[in-house]
Amino acid sequence: MSAVADLPAWVQALCGMLILLGSALALVGALGVLRMPSFFQRVHATTLASTLGAWSVAIAAALFFSFGEKRLALHPLLVPALLALTVPVSTFFLMRAAVFRHRRAGTAGVPPPLASQGDSSSAP
Repeated sequence: MSAVADLPAWVQALCGMLILLGSALALVGALGVLRMPSFFQRVHATTLASTLGAWSVAIAAALFFSFGEKRLALHPLLVPALLALTVPVSTFFLMRAAVFRHRRAGTAGVPPPLASQGDSSSAP
């Protein structure tokens, strides 16, 4: 007998819905990468949808293993927790690098550096 057959029906249904929700959110994030015109918009669409998708799948895994092994299993939640810590930092550095490249290329619509906005008190 498989581990899935031992689970209550409501747990199977809840895990299935969470996995479908996570998959749909990951698909929305992937479509955002394909559809958005600029780098900044692509990063925004991907980070929001993919983060929610990862949490949904991890919660489904935690439920599955907790009810399957009859003890609290929180180790699947470690993956999205680490993602929540590392994705904003890496996204911040990617965005700063993109802004720097756009400023050097002279792209219109890129905000100037903060030091050149007329703040004479911090200028040397």
